[in-house]
Amino acid sequence: MTVPASGLFTDFYQITMAQGYRAEGLHETKACFDLFFRYNPFGGGYTMAAGLEDALKFLVDARFSNDDVKYLEDRGIFKKDFLEWLKGFTFTGDVYAAPEGAVVFPMTPILRVEAPLAQCQLMETALLNIVNFQSLIATKSARVCDASGFGNVMEFGLRRAHGPDGGLSASRAAFIGGSSATSNTLAGKTFGIPVSGTHAHSWVLAFENELAAFRAYAREYPGNTILLVDTYDTLRSGLPNAVKVGLEMKERGEKLLGVRLDSGDLAYLSAEARKMLDGAGLADVKIVGSGELDEFIIRDLKSQGAKIDVFGVGQNLVTAKGDSAFPGVFKLSALTGEGGWSARMKISDNIQKSTLPGRKQTWRLRSSSGEMMADLLEIEGVKHDFSNGITGRHPFLEFEKKFYDRITSAEPMLKQVMREGKIIAKLPSLEDIRKSAQKGLETLHPTNKRLLNPHIYKVSLGPKLAEETQKLRNYSL
Repeated sequence: MTVPASGLFTDFYQITMAQGYRAEGLHETKACFDLFFRYNPFGGGYTMAAGLEDALKFLVDARFSNDDVKYLEDRGIFKKDFLEWLKGFTFTGDVYAAPEGAVVFPMTPILRVEAPLAQCQLMETALLNIVNFQSLIATKSARVCDASGFGNVMEFGLRRAHGPDGGLSASRAAFIGGSSATSNTLAGKTFGIPVSGTHAHSWVLAFENELAAFRAYAREYPGNTILLVDTYDTLRSGLPNAVKVGLEMKERGEKLLGVRLDSGDLAYLSAEARKMLDGAGLADVKIVGSGELDEFIIRDLKSQGAKIDVFGVGQNLVTAKGDSAFPGVFKLSALTGEGGWSARMKISDNIQKSTLPGRKQTWRLRSSSGEMMADLLEIEGVKHDFSNGITGRHPFLEFEKKFYDRITSAEPMLKQVMREGKIIAKLPSLEDIRKSAQKGLETLHPTNKRLLNPHIYKVSLGPKLAEETQKLRNYSL
């Protein structure tokens, strides 16, 4: 886990609300909260859910130590009985979640948390922190990898990441999104991600000349030599010296794995590098391109005929260039009362800030080819015969509806992963999450994956949820 286990890893007002709930006798009332988002980041057509494993582990481990409680006591606003209650805090709720790595869409829950009200409130900020950041980076990585080709991206953004955990969590999420390796050695150890890297310009500058530097690196790492060729002059110095070393390695029965271009006109330089390498009989040497790349630059490079085999993406991946934060929120949707669950719904002047009521399930509708057609949100427990088609309503514009037919399958996205504070689901390996994420993206129509002006994937309300939503909207008036 990449976050602290302290219950203080939350916003201060969550703790003050928890004390208030307890004073009003509401703290043990069972509540249902949805963690969802209102729009896709980067102006894109989809989002990749990430951070579930870390979120569940935080719920299991979260505690208020004696030092934590003493800190709160010193604030002067918390009562002794509440502070004693915090000392015995453990999360005892249930969690339903979309699979980590799943492709998800606005208004559909990534997590549904059901627990005593005060517990949900105390866990809100940490859950959002974990899921929001990792989903943001996983989505960015998926976009970069879709532009470059799956398996062709190395993530090496640690030095530009937002702090130590920003680097560690980003490496994990980037791998889920499709990056094949990281330069972050601790991430490699922690998560089992393949680690990779070349050498820096300082290696070349430390030697008498570039050729001596390349020869020394090849001697030290004969099975993993990738040479950075732009320290002085890429075409007149770096590449000719790399070719010379590559041929020397070939004579020794070794192999130059690649050359890296880190500056200049990468489309032109890579094409010239390919000609030079092929002409020397080194056609199997890969060309790595780096230098503040992102999905748009990679797409343009490929359209210009760049001969880059692997893209090294750092700063713009781990800092999520294009969107500084993920728009995830955690909202109350139901409370228990004498008659069971009672739906709750936020009404807002800004209609897109309204919420959807009740305990909900997301049904993913698929065509005969297995392609994603739409997501249908419905009250948990309500079943439909999808073989006859179904009419869905727009989440906010009640007069807009769409009839979905030729539905081959309807899959419930939210599965129970935690019961009474204990993880009950088998958590897949990071590699399995990555593979599943890629398969999920393959079933999303290419128009939904366009970098600019993607087709909007439909999310609709099922008949029962639409009825409940309209009733509560009318009641609020």
